[in-house]
Amino acid sequence: MNPMHSVRSMVATNPSRPSRLQRAFLSLALPTAAVLGMAAHVRGDETAATAEALMHANSLSRAFRHAAEQAIPSVVVVRSETKAKKVAANRGQGQGQRQGQRQGPDRGGENPFKGTPFEDFFKDGVPEGFDFNQPEGGQSQPRSGVGSGVIVDKDGLVLTNNHVVAGADTVTVELPDGREFKAAEIKTDPDSDLAVIKLENAHELPVSKLGDSDKLDIGDWVIAIGNPFELETTVSAGIISGKGRELGSIRRAKFLQTDAAINPGNSGGPLVNLAGEVIGINTAIASNTGAYQGVGFAIPINLAKWVSGQLIAKGSVERGYLGVSIGPLTNEMASKLGVKSRKGVLVTEVMDGTPAADAGVQELDVITAFDEVAVDGPRSLQEVVEKSAIGKQHTVTVLRDGKPMTLSISVKPLPDKIAKRDGSGSRKLSAEDEETFYSEAFGIEVRDKASLPEQVYEGFDGVVVDRVDNDGVAAEAGIGPGVLIRKVGKTAVKTIGDFAEAIEKESPVEGVVLQVRTPRGNSVILLKKGL
Repeated sequence: MNPMHSVRSMVATNPSRPSRLQRAFLSLALPTAAVLGMAAHVRGDETAATAEALMHANSLSRAFRHAAEQAIPSVVVVRSETKAKKVAANRGQGQGQRQGQRQGPDRGGENPFKGTPFEDFFKDGVPEGFDFNQPEGGQSQPRSGVGSGVIVDKDGLVLTNNHVVAGADTVTVELPDGREFKAAEIKTDPDSDLAVIKLENAHELPVSKLGDSDKLDIGDWVIAIGNPFELETTVSAGIISGKGRELGSIRRAKFLQTDAAINPGNSGGPLVNLAGEVIGINTAIASNTGAYQGVGFAIPINLAKWVSGQLIAKGSVERGYLGVSIGPLTNEMASKLGVKSRKGVLVTEVMDGTPAADAGVQELDVITAFDEVAVDGPRSLQEVVEKSAIGKQHTVTVLRDGKPMTLSISVKPLPDKIAKRDGSGSRKLSAEDEETFYSEAFGIEVRDKASLPEQVYEGFDGVVVDRVDNDGVAAEAGIGPGVLIRKVGKTAVKTIGDFAEAIEKESPVEGVVLQVRTPRGNSVILLKKGL
């Protein structure tokens, strides 16, 4: 019999039952089809995922584009010009001192960035390659500068940084559409590094939309717009990388931190959210080179609104004050004062005749809230007090000896002499031998303040640290020669006898709080063994 005939016969006679050969073909064909089907499915999923990713990327790109389109028309170039001025030969006084600040320390002058947000980042003065040299007793060179700004009123009000226009003889503002305006009036607030420029004969200008900086969270997208390196209308993107930052040279502002690229020339320009709203005024960079290194700072727009409103209405900023010196609350100090949390601000001094003194605030009180708004540090207390209504009663919540209490206080305007007080500088102490008192337990030796020249610590009583033991408690706490000790605990000391009587009642194991003064101002120090 023909074998093939048998196969065909079997197939014909049993059409519903596949042969072994057919089953073999099927066993190979089915997995192959499944693999091919799965591959097609995977390719389909990848295509869908890529499409979805592109959709999100394009959506974010459109958001950036929208924000830039909304903000750019109101972002301006601010050009400042300073004429040549006569430089006095003696730079220690008047105009000569101010002009001398434009020289680097290696040329016998002060840091040229002093008084600007860049002072903290250029502590050694002028970066290499820059020259601020001026002739002694001759003419200073004319200077020009370029910054940024943002229009906040259609009739020509521009918000920018104080350091962009400070000391300028003429200021010109250029719009993106090419129009130029002269500054008719400039009002500044150096304490917050903000300034308002009133433009001459300006009407119907494009105006920025101001947002709410209190609603910002870390991680929110933002764009910085300005004129870095005179590259006009430059946009850079990033996120809010920190809030509540402090810069030592700007005493009355807490900054937003961003990684959006900010470079020289961006100062005064807006930081904008994805809705196109201005939520900050770009101010400073943290850099070792003077250019972008990933960290920039902006003044929150809510603070800028308050400051600019006062500048426009009054020409200056009226801030409230309590009349206290304050400092952060450390873990050690909190433990010593019987405070369970570090949330609060330590009162280190209460000035006579001030709202705080009238309300009964005491030194070593811990302020935890003002008008029921919690405060967690000196700058946050300062912010809420400065904006509070002048002449009205407010509540201050304090912890005294670990126990909470509420005081009523009437805030007064910050006196000019305090607002302008400068704690910088140094004083040379007399090296003459004087009678001293030595505390072996705390490793500190003091002498009467009367041994110093009259102008040193003028207006303050206390004893002066003469020396400390290198391995003693005082040295461990950071006290050094020249510090004025005003109180031991809450006991005022005027002579070494007062100090000896007070310090011998204290134990280095339990610790004692010293209220001290240095050329930089008042503070408190905890002397405790083993800190």
